[in-house]
Amino acid sequence: MLRALRSQRLGVDLGTANVLVYQVGQGVVIDEPSVVAVSASDRRIEAIGHAAREMVGRTPGSLRILRPLQDGVIADYLVTEAMLRYFIERSAGRYRMFRPEIMVAVPTGVTTVEQRAVMDAGIAAGAKRVHLIPEPLAAAIGANVPISLPSGSMVVNLGGGTTEIAVVSLNDIVADCSGSLRVGGNRLDDAIRTYIKRKYNLMIGDRSAEEIKIRIGSAVVLEPAETMEVRGRDQVQGLPRTVTITSDEVTEAIAEPVEQILRGVRSVLESTPPELAADIIDKGIVMTGGTALLRSLGKLLSRETGIAVHVAETPLLCTALGTGIALDHFDMLQKIVISHP
Repeated sequence: MLRALRSQRLGVDLGTANVLVYQVGQGVVIDEPSVVAVSASDRRIEAIGHAAREMVGRTPGSLRILRPLQDGVIADYLVTEAMLRYFIERSAGRYRMFRPEIMVAVPTGVTTVEQRAVMDAGIAAGAKRVHLIPEPLAAAIGANVPISLPSGSMVVNLGGGTTEIAVVSLNDIVADCSGSLRVGGNRLDDAIRTYIKRKYNLMIGDRSAEEIKIRIGSAVVLEPAETMEVRGRDQVQGLPRTVTITSDEVTEAIAEPVEQILRGVRSVLESTPPELAADIIDKGIVMTGGTALLRSLGKLLSRETGIAVHVAETPLLCTALGTGIALDHFDMLQKIVISHP
């Protein structure tokens, strides 16, 4: 039993939209929204995760709904620390004898200050030791990409707040987009909400926009088009109203952020060494992350690049799985992992 306690190791995908925790030996044990409800008067934590997300758009003035992570980095340190502590306690147990060791995935291009903030939050939340691994590398590991071979593999990790694009070889990143693209699932939701507001004078919430994206969203025009009823508040009359929108309209709404993703992929391919580019043509591009599930995104990416595109088997879990596997193969990844203390 003591041996099991000593070996508690957690991989954390600290995402803008969701937090996933992988416990070595058990698998993914936490998968909850990175949303926190706090008291407006004294910032006391009222709810975290699913419970807080249920309150989005429905809170009284005494409560505020916060997303403490923005664009993949910590925007509110104290709330992030409280959220991380909550998930660590749920994973490793509140009354544990030994503090867990954790591996956290962070976007490429984060500053030293941002790295330190993640490490300090992990230590303050109860971790014995904190390691940081670049998100695209963790996603590649979780997607079973053979990163240790002297051969190039390309991964496009599409999260809620950022898109990470990288070519990996020999356990390291060879080419990337010089930092994260600040575009992901949340940007797609914002684009849908803005489009409906502009075209129909209808205000809808974040959850409605996400539901539209999931149900009829597509990166390319669908044949035949699909429709969906959307309920919201009329901007002119101030009364509830229902409109019917089509999948073609959603495709039009999200065209700009999708084009940003395509430009990022082209940019990384242009900076990839020729030998590795040849490997990518043979193997194809692997897509991970929740936004990889957007319909026809892989089809569009393949059409634009001329390279086959594959969606990972469990795209939502890849980064979390990768952090846990990285802990098991720490010696092989020491040169790219940042550790504290």
